[in-house]
Amino acid sequence: MSVNAIQIKTPIPGPKSRGLAARKEQVVPAALGTLAPFYIAEGDGALVRDIDGNQFIDFTGGWGCLTVGHTPKRVVDAIQDQAAKYTHTDFTAVPYEPFVALAERLVALVPGSSPKQAAFFNSGAEAVENAVKIARKHTKRQAIVVFEGAFHGRTLLTMTMTHKAVPYKAGLGPFAPDIYRLPLPNPYRNNMSLEDFKRTLVALVDPHEVAAVVIEPLQGEGGFIVPADGFLEYLRELTAKHGILFVADEIQSGFGRTGKFFAIEHCGVEPDLITVAKSIAAGLPLSGVIGKKEVFDSMPMGSIGGTYFGNPLACRAGIEVLNIIEEEKLLDRSAAIGKIIRKRFDEMKAKYAFIGDVRGLGAMLGMELVKDPVTKVPAQDECSAVVQECLRNGVIIPTAGIYGNVLRLLLPLVITDEQLNEGLNVLDAAIATVTN
Repeated sequence: MSVNAIQIKTPIPGPKSRGLAARKEQVVPAALGTLAPFYIAEGDGALVRDIDGNQFIDFTGGWGCLTVGHTPKRVVDAIQDQAAKYTHTDFTAVPYEPFVALAERLVALVPGSSPKQAAFFNSGAEAVENAVKIARKHTKRQAIVVFEGAFHGRTLLTMTMTHKAVPYKAGLGPFAPDIYRLPLPNPYRNNMSLEDFKRTLVALVDPHEVAAVVIEPLQGEGGFIVPADGFLEYLRELTAKHGILFVADEIQSGFGRTGKFFAIEHCGVEPDLITVAKSIAAGLPLSGVIGKKEVFDSMPMGSIGGTYFGNPLACRAGIEVLNIIEEEKLLDRSAAIGKIIRKRFDEMKAKYAFIGDVRGLGAMLGMELVKDPVTKVPAQDECSAVVQECLRNGVIIPTAGIYGNVLRLLLPLVITDEQLNEGLNVLDAAIATVTN
């Protein structure tokens, strides 16, 4: 008989977590709010145990960083081995093999036949910033086109590129110049045609002044929106026609989450640059820009980099992440998980009228909650209530969307079928509780 993964022994949060929360309030800014009201003691695979002994199923995966799960032994061993040798030199001071080895592995995975190179940084926002810098240098143009619903980071430039105002942008301007935002053809919320899109682009900015179009092949924070069929292929043709670089932001959608290593592979498009982060190193600070060698060749010596970029511990972790994905066939596992989730989500949608849409690719799936299926008014309060009900009953689940009304899954791909179904049962019961 299988034992339930969820083990709730105290009220949530428990007494130890409440005590630590009181300490946090004194020394940590309130702006650094948390989804979970409890504090982790240990993580293993798709499970989290808190300091009060309660065990939860983690559908957040560290906001999408833990494709290979919490504390995979191979990654832990690699980090420990590397830490005993050297922890830092700065690659541009004294270079090291793990940086080169990880670059070799990643460029071989990028779609397309053009020669590729990779540069590493620390965070997703840094990767996007550098992709923009590279695109502007290569094209000798300044304008950058992004999309409604986009999330690209919280630095000055990437905050400008990000769509959602609260909490990411409100009161934090002025913003970076030459950023232009276009609607994203969204099958659930608009029926924009490709011709409508082209007219909107030309009316907004001269294509010959655009350095790059930056797009998430499957939007993450924006609400797990899959662009309309054919749109990414059309966008690639349009950018190539006007000498614009196509930059795929795969920070959340990469590393197998959609059933392909990169989400852009679902449409057969070869980007000029791809940004990666999150699951690249199992939660260690690492990001990258991977792309065409001819584009990187535009950059002069010293124009990209940073003191901690491509840290050797993170690079060793990244190599082991790739080994795990390949040897444990996690791309196939992502597709299999996706089928289970899609079936369960569709069943829930048939039961609960306020589930307006189910969407995503592979294991990267979400559901949009609306107050009415006809008006599609976002059900933000109900969505928050579902999250809280899940937390009380042993499942950590994140939200997304401009209006905070999308439940999304960023679970580790090492989750078992039993753990997955147990977590989905909790979600189903939580929705039933909120709607009754």
